[in-house]
Amino acid sequence: MAEIIQILILGLALGGVIALMGSGLSLVFGVMRIVNLAHPVLIIGGAYVAYWAFALFGLDPILMLPVAAVVMAAVGVVLYRLLFEREAKSAKYSEMTVLLTFALAMMVEGLLGSLFSNTQRITSPAYATDAIFIGDIFIPKGQLYAGLVSLVIIGGLTLFLKYSRLGYAIRATTQNREAAELLGVNVNAISILAFAIGIGLAGAAGSLVSFVFSFFPAKHWEWVAMLMSVVVLGGMGSILGTVVAALGLSIIAAFVGTWIGATWSTMTFFLALFVILLVRPQGLFGEKPEMA
Repeated sequence: MAEIIQILILGLALGGVIALMGSGLSLVFGVMRIVNLAHPVLIIGGAYVAYWAFALFGLDPILMLPVAAVVMAAVGVVLYRLLFEREAKSAKYSEMTVLLTFALAMMVEGLLGSLFSNTQRITSPAYATDAIFIGDIFIPKGQLYAGLVSLVIIGGLTLFLKYSRLGYAIRATTQNREAAELLGVNVNAISILAFAIGIGLAGAAGSLVSFVFSFFPAKHWEWVAMLMSVVVLGGMGSILGTVVAALGLSIIAAFVGTWIGATWSTMTFFLALFVILLVRPQGLFGEKPEMA
């Protein structure tokens, strides 16, 4: 019984971080239908912000989280204006963004590799290697803090989207861009804001990732399928679905990794993506597309 509780705790803690990693990706798709394959490498960009702040100045990565979020949000604004704004009304926009963000991911990976090399790095605050012991059960402080902070951020994002005027505009744009524009919503400005928030969430996730996982520029390819699995299972564009899917798959992966082998734990995400595309392509919380 203690082993099962232990696995659940570890799965939930990592699930919170993965939920934050996927929430920005889900938001961007929901508002603008951008399938952002570059999202994981932008998370690594946020991780480098936290890592160098810690390495050079000893600043805690959790305290650096707002800075990493703002830096990456600014990067998001630039990327949207340069790459995505022009063709936003195209009927083939989503398909175009797959290729565009794939190329962007390779470019950013090359840039980070040339600046920082492909050496594996990890931020090491004192709590990253400490744990809380409750009888035979231990809770790694690093994973616990990262999971709790992630869920707080997602909770704040949910409240913002549900109760603020900008949140109303973002949700209206998500549901129907043309109708929102007819009602006076500046869809282009909302798209820029939503993209900036999505990439800012990537930066925030990167700050937490910096002490939970080791990372290097090419690491993002390992996260693409994992994040796509979470977002597709939850329902593209659904923040709630992303959280539920991340927690659920992380727990399953933790059990698989413990009882079968660590090598097989990542297969949980790949298998989930395969099955959900066959059985329910719209995901758990997504809407079934209407037939023409």
